[in-house]
Amino acid sequence: MTMLTCVSPIDGKVFAKREALSILKSQEVIENSRKSQPAWSQRSIEERIDLVLAGVAEMGRMNDDVVPELAKMMGRPVRYGGEFKGFEERAQYMAKIASQSLKAIDAGEDVDFKRYIRRVPHGVVFVIAPWNYPYMTAINTIAPALIAGNTVILKHSTQTLLVGERLANAFHSAGVPKDVFQNVFLDHETTTQLIAENSFDFINFTGSVPAGASIEKAAAGTFTGVGTELGGKDPGYVMEDADLEAAVETLIDGAMFNSGQCCCGIERIYVQESLFDDFLKKAISIVSNYKLGNPLDMATTLGPMANIRFANHVRDQISDAQKKGAIAHIKTFQEDNGGVYLTPQILTNVDHSMKIMTEESFGPVVGIMPVKDDHEAIRLMNDSEFGLTASLWTSDLQRAIKIGDAIETGTVFLNRADYLDPSLCWTGCKNTGRGGSLSEIGFHNLTRPKSYHLKKVT
Repeated sequence: MTMLTCVSPIDGKVFAKREALSILKSQEVIENSRKSQPAWSQRSIEERIDLVLAGVAEMGRMNDDVVPELAKMMGRPVRYGGEFKGFEERAQYMAKIASQSLKAIDAGEDVDFKRYIRRVPHGVVFVIAPWNYPYMTAINTIAPALIAGNTVILKHSTQTLLVGERLANAFHSAGVPKDVFQNVFLDHETTTQLIAENSFDFINFTGSVPAGASIEKAAAGTFTGVGTELGGKDPGYVMEDADLEAAVETLIDGAMFNSGQCCCGIERIYVQESLFDDFLKKAISIVSNYKLGNPLDMATTLGPMANIRFANHVRDQISDAQKKGAIAHIKTFQEDNGGVYLTPQILTNVDHSMKIMTEESFGPVVGIMPVKDDHEAIRLMNDSEFGLTASLWTSDLQRAIKIGDAIETGTVFLNRADYLDPSLCWTGCKNTGRGGSLSEIGFHNLTRPKSYHLKKVT
């Protein structure tokens, strides 16, 4: 028997435990999901939408309990109110566009033939969700997958052990059949075996590059579709005509919010050299005034990192940079205990020989470099193994579009950062992974095309 254990970063104590399913029990769950899928897909799309949105509403009614629970599991301060706003926004938008997105494509009809392409569900969709935004990342796939007629099996991170239970309970209370949406507790070995056995029809994974690689390796030869969102090292570029106040506030928040544990968090900033000193001064002022502490305290603006190994990874990157000449601008906070409570940090005199500018940090630290021009900024932004988002700051729309076209990334932001617009495809390139969620394309990835070539007369 394998026991999955969530240790709270607040105090290092065990917060929750759940027994992992055996391989035999897991196979039974999957078989029940597969048996229930045809009947679910035969329901009208309107009925599926209504049931999914009812499940979302049920989650909203739990929010007062969910927010402190999240703080205890992964450390996000309660002052920010949890994830329900974004969770609901994404589900509502995907429901809104579902009928049009899943509409058959008319390929022509005459007296002899009728031709069209339907979008049909894959079958059983396996969602492996991360701990950093455990509700919003999960709903990106759960909502459109269910609406499209798939059944869903959710495996959540051990760090946010109770999230999957919450989601399943909410959707079941709303009327979604239990075998249509199931939460499972699995260890890594069982997960790998199930994937290798071709148990699923589509897999969506959000997490680290090594974990994504292991999933693709397990799925090799099964022809199972795999969508991945992996690492990131998202840049911001501030041009000489930018709104400096807005740029500093947004980019620093994008770097530090959730203790820097954001998929599309800002991890490196390039500032046109004429603005560099002013940008740095304002950035230091903002970060110096953060309140690091217990996330259950409403005064806390920066909570602990989710795990000690994540905090130590950031400390190692900072140390490596300082040994190579980087300057740290934030004095150690009193609350920094050398463990999960970590001082947010700004580094200058950095370059791309340092891990802090090239390897994912996933913590409250950002390196800031001056640049001479767009050419240098583009070169540096593209000097990365990752490509999730890039944030550009200028008053010149056409200039931003031109630069955006030259950046190797999944999303280009202008004068904003760190936001998922559900009308746009959430995707990446390079080692950030493949596939895409949200938008009409999200529906396309959760279905397959089926062609009809119908001869009317023989």
